[in-house]
Amino acid sequence: MTRTDWTRAEIADLFDLPFTELLFRAAEVHRAHHAAGEVQLCTLLSIKTGGCPEDCGYCSQSAHAKSGLKAEKLMDVEAVLAAAAEARAHGSRRFCMGAAWREPKDRDMAKVCAMVAGVKAMGLETCMTLGMLTATQARQLKEAGLDYYNHNIDTSPEHYGEIISTRTFQERLDTLDEVREAGISVCCGGIVGMGEARADRVGFIHALATLPRHPESVPVNALVPVKGTVLGDMFAGEKMIDDIEFVRTVAVARITMPRSMVRLSAGRESMSEAAQALCFLAGANSIFTGDKLLTTANAGDSADAAMLAKLGLKPMENAEPMRAMEKA
Repeated sequence: MTRTDWTRAEIADLFDLPFTELLFRAAEVHRAHHAAGEVQLCTLLSIKTGGCPEDCGYCSQSAHAKSGLKAEKLMDVEAVLAAAAEARAHGSRRFCMGAAWREPKDRDMAKVCAMVAGVKAMGLETCMTLGMLTATQARQLKEAGLDYYNHNIDTSPEHYGEIISTRTFQERLDTLDEVREAGISVCCGGIVGMGEARADRVGFIHALATLPRHPESVPVNALVPVKGTVLGDMFAGEKMIDDIEFVRTVAVARITMPRSMVRLSAGRESMSEAAQALCFLAGANSIFTGDKLLTTANAGDSADAAMLAKLGLKPMENAEPMRAMEKA
């Protein structure tokens, strides 16, 4: 039985376990619900870059940042579909599309839905992250064939106000509710290494693990300090979370959300292969592949293929456990 009644004390106790014991327990949970030697490959494309009115302290696409990133228009459908075809050719099973919006305008929905339908027709899973959604917009995306909607909570409820002031934590949860109500699977995670304490990492995991239904995908990002952003300038040249603590976070996410896909996301390009191998041992089983994640660098297709081959891991072919349960 999957629990949604985890307490913060229980999650803190997991974080405090000896590292090898924590990884052993996480690996046991992982093997009980997932194919241990498989990793899901996903690709992320920025379909509308820059100019976002939100003031997220980590984001180079915020209009408040001085990152030099210029606001661009929404991409043409044909260009998005070409990128999706290339991703599929490199082994990706899921194609994720992100737009730097606080929320989509109704006038943009027809174009966005055409992207979803076109990518879906290629046989790829579809995911979008467009900011907050209304109930009507969520239903439109579902009708177009959207499989997943990404909307991260970023950090713990207590640390959230240190990171962003233009959208509340509750508003993020409200969007997740709209996505669930429309029948779309949820992709929701956050970022570690933003100056938070371990108690905030406990709170972050707790917020996800006590949702009425766990997210089908849980991306775990490490902060990429971008010059010109609040956090990038604050932590320039500094790594705010060490690899062992990052792996602990992945392991605790796996134990508390046993059937979810746990994805290594931003920050992976600065991790050694050994650190990534520990993450896979701890239960991570999904990565973003390709040269770029929205606007930040990523390891790249060829580097990822070489690493997976070295570790004896193969791209995932079967449906994720939570999605398979829905179809059963």
